This record gives sequence, C-alpha cells and structure tokens, in this order.
Amino acid sequence: MRFLIVVLLGLALLAGIVVYLLNRPSTGSETPSEGAMADSVDSPWWTDADRLVDVAGVRTRVRIEGPVDAPALIMVHGFSHSLESWDAWAEALSADYRVVRMDLPGHGLTGPDPQARYSVPQTVDFLDGLMDALQIERATLIGNSLGGLVAWRQAATHPTKVDRLVLLSPGGFSINGVTENPVPVPMGVQFYLTQAPQPIITAATGALYGDPAAMAPETPERVLQLMRGDGVGQAMIERLRVFTLPEPTAELGQVEAPTLILWGAADVIIPAAHGAQFVEAMPDARLITYPGLGHVVHEEAPELTLADLRDFLNED
Repeated sequence: MRFLIVVLLGLALLAGIVVYLLNRPSTGSETPSEGAMADSVDSPWWTDADRLVDVAGVRTRVRIEGPVDAPALIMVHGFSHSLESWDAWAEALSADYRVVRMDLPGHGLTGPDPQARYSVPQTVDFLDGLMDALQIERATLIGNSLGGLVAWRQAATHPTKVDRLVLLSPGGFSINGVTENPVPVPMGVQFYLTQAPQPIITAATGALYGDPAAMAPETPERVLQLMRGDGVGQAMIERLRVFTLPEPTAELGQVEAPTLILWGAADVIIPAAHGAQFVEAMPDARLITYPGLGHVVHEEAPELTLADLRDFLNED
C-alpha cells in the first residue's frame, strides 16, 4: 500500500497533498462580468489578508502579511498544495518581513487557469507576472517541491528580481521517468486527484511526513473537502500532462542568488540525494539535510527549519 502511495505521489511531484476548499459563490459572482473582478471568494479559507489579483487573466488568490516597507519574502507552494502550506513560517516571519503567498493556477481558491497554462515555463511566467502586478521589484523566493522548481527557474531567468533563494525539496532532476518529455498520467493518479476516498487521502498525506504522527489531525479531512473544488482536480491532471523535468544543470548554473536548500532525509517524493546535485550545479548554494523528516520540512518541523532560515536571511 505504501509503495503505491509513493509512486502516485512521486509522479505528481506532490509537495504535500494539503489541498483546500474551492467553494465559489453561487450568487453569480463566481464568473465576474467582463472587465470586473470580485473582491473576495466566499470560502472558510478566505481571510482579511487575502486579495484577488489578476495575473494575465488568472484570478489569483494572494495573501500578504507583514510591514509594507519590510523586505519581501515570496512563498511558492508545491503541487496540490495551497498557500496554507506556509502558515507556520508566515506567522513567525511576518513580524519582520512582507510575506507574500499565493495559490498557483489550478490550485486552491485561484482555481483553474481559463487558458490552461500549466507547464513549468508558464508557471514561471505567472510568478514573474505576479511580482510585476504587486510591484515587487526584488524579493527572496521560497519554494517547496514544484514551488521550488518554479522559484529557482525564476531566479535563473530573472536574476535581478531575486535577492536570495530558499528551496525545500525542490523539483529539478528527473524522477519517475519524467524528463524533457512528460509521461502519461496514470489512472490511479487521476482517481486520487478527483475521487479518492478519505482512507486514501489520509494515507497519502501522511506519507509526506517522515513521521505521519506529525501531521495535524484535521489535515486529511481538509484535504478531502478542498481537493473537490470546482475544476481543481482536473486542472492538476492537466498540469501533470505537460509536466517536464529537462536536465537542469546548465540552468541551475545561471542562478546568481545565494541559495539555501533544505531537505528531509526521509523524503519519499524526491530523493534527498538530489540535494547534493543542486549544490554541485549552483554557484552559491548550501544544503541542510534533516534526519527523519520528509518532503514538507517546513510543516513537519517549523521551529527547527525556521532557525536555519533566519540564520540564512540574517547573513550579510
């Protein structure tokens, strides 16, 4: 059973299956009139710190916390995740930093991209467009799994916009046969993303942790409810259909920003051995590996990982 879970999650490059509710209003505001955009989404996951930002036609849920004039930290979640993945880190860091989080296209309260732009290069364009829309000229990028892949490629493509880079179990090197060409999405993965019952959701979500007991008790139920958001599961399937991992060494060599890489030694989604490959390929990168932790170290051990993050951010 665990092997099946690992295969499904690995193919999906899951940065944690902590997906939440997409519950759009049924009053007609779900599809804003031409030239207009709703001010909020009717959902228990919406907060006063959230806003909707148009990014090249994608109605994007963004959460911004912290002092307006503080240095910006932009946190990018992984596949099937949402901005809630960063709750512990954001709460701790928002006293000193301007913390910006978003739901990527095809995820969470952002929901599907009307133009189905889900490839990795298109997601990098999305992140770059979001920075422009928010008038953020330069920031520290923090990304987990798919979010890490997007973050380092943004740093390689737009080096003047990235001050520092923090990668948590990032995507990059080939896994599960994915190379410059995508692989077919197995029916089991499609079923998981659209129809899986609670026991499978619970087991798969727990597999992201080195110790499943570290997972919050309410997480599996939230995952089950929120993965059923209108069009979200199908959008994730469409993302997997165009997901590629071309050999990254040359592009990683173009990353100029100082980089901190954090990896759980018990990660069953992306091998921890990839961390050394990142360090070897990047001009200015260091790696911290955590014994016993899994794929989402920021969720599994927030205090421990925050201490290392703060040391890195405080360096001259």
